[in-house]
Amino acid sequence: MLRHIRALLPHEDLIYLADQAHVPYGPRPATQIRALSLAIAEFFLEQPAKVVVLACNTATAAALTYLRDQFPDIPFVGMEPAVKPGATRTKTGRVGVLATAGTFKSQRYAQLMARFARDITLYEDPCTGLVPLIEEGRLDDPQTEQLLQGCLAPMLAAGVDTVVLGCTHYPFVLPVIEKLVGPEVSVIDPAPAVARQTQRVLQRAALETTNRTSGQIRAYTSGDPARFRALAGQLLASPLRVTGLRWQAGTLQPL
Repeated sequence: MLRHIRALLPHEDLIYLADQAHVPYGPRPATQIRALSLAIAEFFLEQPAKVVVLACNTATAAALTYLRDQFPDIPFVGMEPAVKPGATRTKTGRVGVLATAGTFKSQRYAQLMARFARDITLYEDPCTGLVPLIEEGRLDDPQTEQLLQGCLAPMLAAGVDTVVLGCTHYPFVLPVIEKLVGPEVSVIDPAPAVARQTQRVLQRAALETTNRTSGQIRAYTSGDPARFRALAGQLLASPLRVTGLRWQAGTLQPL
């Protein structure tokens, strides 16, 4: 997500926070995800941030409506599995969705299915264990490919011609996914659409920067800064200066 927003909005200053202390969010209860998302939003607004992007499908499902209620004057942009584009693109009427268990259980996902997937068949898999592998930087790893093969094989056997990525970690293994599904299957990453929505929100609220120089990126992690710095260099193909944070009494504090 950060890559797409930076490409579309190169002059904006960006603040990025990786809550590695609690990754993965997928298996966590919605109440905990809302509490974590609230504390992270408060941290961003103290910076201050003019728009907050929930670059996580699970956090969007559990907390987006809650955060908008808590901060009615702040624009929030969320992420959802691209069920609508998948339903539009499929010719077989069969679409695979890779997302977390938390996303699949959410009301927002149920609403997406009701609105856009009534005439198609969805094949879902939470890809349990994939997020930790990506967090370890094991993008092109035999275990990662084996896990994805187990997720995708039943979908391919069922005749899906479109696969939707419903977790912001999963595009980092897009080359492996595309290799496994082959050229006849479309793979949809929703991140570019979310970046465009972020741009539209800034434009509508007249919040776009007038700065014409390259914006800065400030990166934070609740995990190990050195480890995340190395991971970010691998995932983003660009070095980041990373500041460490710690969770204390439900809030994020400097190390």
